[in-house]
Amino acid sequence: MKTSTSQQIDIFPEIKVSQNAKPFIKWAGGKSKLIPQFAPFFPKELTEGDIENYYEPFLGGGAVFFHIVQNYTIKNAFLFDINDDLILMYKVVQRDVFTLIEEIIKLRNNYSNLSESEQENFFYSLRKEVNQQIQYFDYNTYDDAWVIRAAKLIFLNKTCFNGLFRQNSKGEFNVPFGRYKNPQIIDEDNLIIISNLLQSATIEKRGFAELEKSLMPKAFVYLDPPYRPISKTASFTSYSKFDFNEEAQISLAEMLKRLQKNKSVKIMLSNSDPHNEDMSDNFFQNNYGQHGFLIDKVYASRMINCDSSKRGKISELIIRNYEV
Repeated sequence: MKTSTSQQIDIFPEIKVSQNAKPFIKWAGGKSKLIPQFAPFFPKELTEGDIENYYEPFLGGGAVFFHIVQNYTIKNAFLFDINDDLILMYKVVQRDVFTLIEEIIKLRNNYSNLSESEQENFFYSLRKEVNQQIQYFDYNTYDDAWVIRAAKLIFLNKTCFNGLFRQNSKGEFNVPFGRYKNPQIIDEDNLIIISNLLQSATIEKRGFAELEKSLMPKAFVYLDPPYRPISKTASFTSYSKFDFNEEAQISLAEMLKRLQKNKSVKIMLSNSDPHNEDMSDNFFQNNYGQHGFLIDKVYASRMINCDSSKRGKISELIIRNYEV
């Protein structure tokens, strides 16, 4: 994996090497703010340079990948997700970042010259166009249409309410207009740095179950699935058309228990802490703790809740198959 300053300059001499890459889209449950709490739980093999292969089968915003690839030495990264548009955006950033930047700038310039009401109409017209395109878009064959679609999706993400990438059960982008005066629609330097970091990464649309078939030794696997709801009324699974239900949570646990037998594979999983709401809910202890996994807590700010009284610090779980 190309992580040194000299290697970055060889690929893209225009980048500001002092800038750290950060996620280029805001994903529900993003981990950027939790990285300082995560770092002490990373396997010692990662810090000692003995991890060769990094896997992230629930890619989302990619905050953990960006941190690891810029701070540790790894040879290969395998970045998977089941979301078509997410994989599309990552592949475009990897392969055609400069054309992508040009297309986003065109959208930004057209948008910035409009009144607020015209901007709102522009946003909803573009959102409708992007959603209608799903019916016939070819997600299997990379071409120029991918770049155009990626630019529109990133633009919508930067101008929508709360800057959140969210889709409904049909896969349609459904976040309303954001009404921001001067949103930062594009960070050219960040996109170029990310493109550089992605050059040695394998990016594919895959479900988590496919991980088991392709896993190589000396691996660190970080998993950030849609969180298991911590109450009967909560839902952290509804930010795309894919429903990650209780059955899927159990299937994931069963797979990780099988992978646990491979001592050269280090596993780290993030998920919700049901004890925030129900101290009798021992799902993770039953499915992981009783099978040799270690369970620790980190603390996050919960912002995605319509009830403001339920926002604030909340514990989340870190589950791993190794000592630190």
